[in-house]
Amino acid sequence: MSSSLRRGALAATALLISIASLSACAAGNDAQTLGVRPDNAETSVGDIKIQNATVITQPQPGVQGQAAVSATLFNDGTKEQTLDSVTLPGTKATVKLSPATGSGPITLAPGGSVVLGGKGNPSGVVENSAEAGRLGDVQRILFRFSETGDVPVDAFVVPAADYYRDYGPSSVPQPPASSPAASPTGSAPAEGAHGNEGEDGESGEHSDEPEGGDGEPTPSDSASASQNAGH
Repeated sequence: MSSSLRRGALAATALLISIASLSACAAGNDAQTLGVRPDNAETSVGDIKIQNATVITQPQPGVQGQAAVSATLFNDGTKEQTLDSVTLPGTKATVKLSPATGSGPITLAPGGSVVLGGKGNPSGVVENSAEAGRLGDVQRILFRFSETGDVPVDAFVVPAADYYRDYGPSSVPQPPASSPAASPTGSAPAEGAHGNEGEDGESGEHSDEPEGGDGEPTPSDSASASQNAGH
């Protein structure tokens, strides 16, 4: 086999291996989640796997309001587990957990998963976003499960914008309304001012002169003169 044919065969083999690897990565439960936010934090401890962990604060820096902890939680074991608490070590933040409906713990069924954050899902809310970390920082999140125990993960602090808008805090303050434009300075002339001016001023002077000005006959006077001349 010539060297050029050999190089072609090696290139084709490498291409097939690459395609097979990509196909393998696209299979399974992990692919869809990782394909959405591949840069976000993930970890696994025992039967618990956590993906796409983030701390989502207000969309604008310096705006006070709620923050939210979002993540996808997987239970790969054969026993049901509950998410007992979520904390942000090194901060004063308290994360309040709520199930999707009703009250009680957030439960992970055997072989099941739960999305924390987003409409219709369980939530983890921090009332004061200033305590949840600064935008762009990496914040540790500590998830505590009933069977596995503590599962720590380091996550980004991101604003509730773009993709994260639907998973961020449900309470987002509205920007202040713009103030109305200032009215022009000075007072408008009083109603009837022009009428008084006409009565006391120019209108009285013009009343002594024939219409048309400069003593010239008005069209009605000219018509009367012509009519008399004809007769």
